[in-house]
Amino acid sequence: MTATTHGLRLRSGSHALRAGVELLSSMRFAIALLTVICIASVIGTVLKQHEPAVNYVNQFGPFWAGVFGALNLNAVYSAWWFLLILGFLVLSTSLCIARNTPKILSDLKAYKENIREQSLQAFAHRAQGELGDAPEQAAHRLGGALAKAGWRVKLQRREGAQGTGWMVAARAGAANKIGYLAAHSAIVLVCVGGLLDGDLIVRAQMWWGGKTPYQGGGLIADVKPEHRLPATNPTFRGNLLVAEGTQSGTAILNQSDGILLQELPFSIELKKFIVEHYSTGMPKLFASEIVIHDRETGERIPARVEVNHPARHRGIEIYQSSFDDGGSTVRLKSVPLNGNSKPFEIEGVIGGSSQLTRGQGAGADTLTLEYTGLRVINVENFTGDAAGSGTDVRSVDLRQSIEARLGAGNKTVTPRELRNVGPSVTYKLRDAAGQAREFHNYMLPVQLGEGGTPVFLLGLRDTPAETFRYLRIPADEKGELDGFLLLRDALADPAARSEAVRRFAAQATDAARPELAEQLAASAGRALELFAGAGSGETADGRAVGGLQALSQFMEANVPEAERARAGEVVVRILNGSLFELAQIARQRAGLPPLDSSEATQSFMNQAVIALSDMHLYPAPMAFRLMDFTQVQASVFQVARAPGRNIVYLGCALLIVGIFAMLYVRDRRLWIWLAPQGAGSRASMALSSNRKTLDTDREFDHLRTHLLESSR
Repeated sequence: MTATTHGLRLRSGSHALRAGVELLSSMRFAIALLTVICIASVIGTVLKQHEPAVNYVNQFGPFWAGVFGALNLNAVYSAWWFLLILGFLVLSTSLCIARNTPKILSDLKAYKENIREQSLQAFAHRAQGELGDAPEQAAHRLGGALAKAGWRVKLQRREGAQGTGWMVAARAGAANKIGYLAAHSAIVLVCVGGLLDGDLIVRAQMWWGGKTPYQGGGLIADVKPEHRLPATNPTFRGNLLVAEGTQSGTAILNQSDGILLQELPFSIELKKFIVEHYSTGMPKLFASEIVIHDRETGERIPARVEVNHPARHRGIEIYQSSFDDGGSTVRLKSVPLNGNSKPFEIEGVIGGSSQLTRGQGAGADTLTLEYTGLRVINVENFTGDAAGSGTDVRSVDLRQSIEARLGAGNKTVTPRELRNVGPSVTYKLRDAAGQAREFHNYMLPVQLGEGGTPVFLLGLRDTPAETFRYLRIPADEKGELDGFLLLRDALADPAARSEAVRRFAAQATDAARPELAEQLAASAGRALELFAGAGSGETADGRAVGGLQALSQFMEANVPEAERARAGEVVVRILNGSLFELAQIARQRAGLPPLDSSEATQSFMNQAVIALSDMHLYPAPMAFRLMDFTQVQASVFQVARAPGRNIVYLGCALLIVGIFAMLYVRDRRLWIWLAPQGAGSRASMALSSNRKTLDTDREFDHLRTHLLESSR
């Protein structure tokens, strides 16, 4: 039997029907479908599936987001055209099997013992010899030897003019033909299993069962029945989020235009969630101690679910998918950054929100504080950029180079200094117009450099596509924000600024030259006023222009370009000295001891100058610091009823068997014609194989030696 790309050819029916059946059952059509499926699978792997439409708009733009939506590329494996292609592939491959199976079965039964002696001379592998025994005895002897070697043998007796001759027909490697059927049957089984485990059944209920995706919000209990699938649904795959101490029995099936709710025949109670981390902060193991509550029998079944170790109940697999926050409680303290409001504390639940009102009367400004995330562990890499800068690039250490790349997968060539910097909270501030910014603040001060002052990191970003930008506020000697906030309040007080300028001018000049003190005081007062944002105007959004930016703008407008570098150095020294005196005044008012002239104080003041300057660019009137929290974890389970799983497993097994049979098993046929010659026989032998390989040459030499030459 030879392979052909043509399909099944009907002998009756219309021309269109015959052409359609021939195309559907042809190999070229199946290969084309497989190519399209491979391309679609690549797209489904590269492009994130079932994301909100706004995510595609932000990442690819409105044009390509529209293209993805029109072609259902955001849900490739459940797209109608993908399911249609799978269906056509099943039909095409089934027709191909139906067309070739009778030929293969017939070929397996045929030994082709009627081949003529002259035809044997046309084979590439042929040989002749003389045997000492008569044809009949030689035929039985050779047939027995081939049978012992694993060949299937058939003997044929022929009467001729020269006497009675015998044909020995043998074949081996019939599994090659079985491999063809196994491989093609595997494609059908895998596709059928994929259709059963895909969204085909769910979509059928949406098309003909009146089910529609739910696009609103609220409680699951309030969702109407037309958005729910029954517990008897034969196939589904959804997600289930369960917080510690709670239970749930309704899974969520994500659709491109909403969600469907899948009722389960049981509910899952999460007793405890366990998570372990690598030194990098990545999860190493997460598991869930659960109790399955059967709704029909009321039975309580304890179980443990880990990654790659699912639980199973009533034909439904429960997989550990991921974990999330289950409604942790956080206590935040406001940090006023404009000096116009007083600090306060507020409590909330992750996933919830609180209303904030700033001002009174008609001009009151309302903000919504949305609690979006709590991270208890934050492992960051604090390796300096200059690490390894002293390495001689000309040296080559082969052993070190190899060892750096061998071993665990988390090893890297670049050394890392990993450190847990403690908990952090993420929240959003949304204004009355619905615009929101996201903030990410750490609970504890972070030591960023060796010997430097620890700083509180207050991060913000305008859109999720951006990375967080951080305001670094130095911690005081007690590790708190109080020292910096005292300096900030004093900077906003004109009387405190005047007193700081007077003290600085008196210490920096000779008492015998009061005119120099007056000039320096005037310069320092103007610099401190500009830095505080008290005399440099406002930005387009109403914020005062202050900090180092205000000083830079003033110098660009009033100092010649050739003198700006030297003047800038003088202004910075004046500013630092004035701010140091201002800090001393603030501490004196608060009843705190004065700052000493140490490196720690110098580091604090340097960081404070930068923070005071950057505060003018901070878009929110306040920041919120995490003071305390009560963590509640939640486990995300994937629940799946997959009747096609065993079918896919069977298809995979058949595919492996079929490919190995077709690639590594050679279909061979052997003929030996025995004609009488005197007291013995004259033998003509030929061997055919479906593949020309060196193994075939060696096998023929072996057969010729043991069957013909050794019997002389």
